[in-house]
Amino acid sequence: MVLIELGLIFVGLALLYRTAYYLGFSPIPFILLAGLAFGEGGIVPLRFSESFVQVTAEIGSLLLLFMLGLEYSGQELREALQAHLPDGLVDVLLNFLPGFLLAVGMGWSLPLAVLMGGATLITSSGILAHLIAELRLEELPEARIAVSISVLEDMLVALLLPPAAALIFHAESSMAGPLLLTTLLSIGALWTAIRFGQALSRAVDHESDGVLLLSLFGLVLLAGGIATLLQIPAAISGFLLGIAISDPVKERARRLIGPVRDLSATVFFLTLGLRLDPGLLPPVLPLAGGLVLITGFTKWLTGWWAARRQRLGRWARWRTGALMVARGELSGVIAGLVLQAMPSAPFVPLTAAYVLLSAIIGPLLVHLVPRTKP
Repeated sequence: MVLIELGLIFVGLALLYRTAYYLGFSPIPFILLAGLAFGEGGIVPLRFSESFVQVTAEIGSLLLLFMLGLEYSGQELREALQAHLPDGLVDVLLNFLPGFLLAVGMGWSLPLAVLMGGATLITSSGILAHLIAELRLEELPEARIAVSISVLEDMLVALLLPPAAALIFHAESSMAGPLLLTTLLSIGALWTAIRFGQALSRAVDHESDGVLLLSLFGLVLLAGGIATLLQIPAAISGFLLGIAISDPVKERARRLIGPVRDLSATVFFLTLGLRLDPGLLPPVLPLAGGLVLITGFTKWLTGWWAARRQRLGRWARWRTGALMVARGELSGVIAGLVLQAMPSAPFVPLTAAYVLLSAIIGPLLVHLVPRTKP
């Protein structure tokens, strides 16, 4: 019976993907809604064991963040810093502060406020890549600007997420050890990616695609297991490992594991919805909607300003801003980490509603921008 239920769920998810792509939207909000419908308190609740859902969610987030880390090489990190550091600073000022200040105003702890700021800061790189590919914007400068700023966002999150998560997971115990360890790991992974990425990649490289694929999956799961033993969220280790791996392996890894990214995102957002009580969403929808309006405008303004610095035309500036509005994977992973440590925190339904709304509005705005120059 369990196999039949799982089969029906995945067939249904495939239909949701087809519908989303037909409409020109990201499948993320559809998958999250499906999880809410089939989870506890949903329309058709399915009885999965808590351990099954938790392990599935952890593996999904681990692989998802590994794929996100794989997107950027050390050279891309350096180029993004050199060309768009001022844009990144404006991005942080305009988009981190709204979420951070909202959390502070609601009386949340400093780690939760930092994570809320991160959730409102991070553009969904998955939705961004989908929109660029769908609209064939790869060669346009506005697409390169949006991707470069997204690289800087992910670099910042790689530094902030581990210590903030350590504070959340060790709120009632000694925090100095885990906090110092996670901070050193995040800084070390970024430094390794920039300085020694090629040497690390050559160590795991192999002429056989199968051997390389097994090596990468083994490293990801091993890193996640070690992180768990060190009382660090496993998903963070996947992200840091993905950043640390560089060319020549990175390009092959992207090609080999590319389809896994969508599957990992599907598994993660489905399990996030399964673990979240849908009854908690309606009370936070007005607040989430207001936050989407504010940070949607500030994110659009960030892209517009960055494109203006590059002397792009009016509609190119509008398109750059619109490409950056949607939030997705990393914001959802932040919600998942908080859910794992603090199941009753209002942070989780607020962030889930925020991701849901922004993932719908962002692509819609991109499609509304004219393709022709004025």
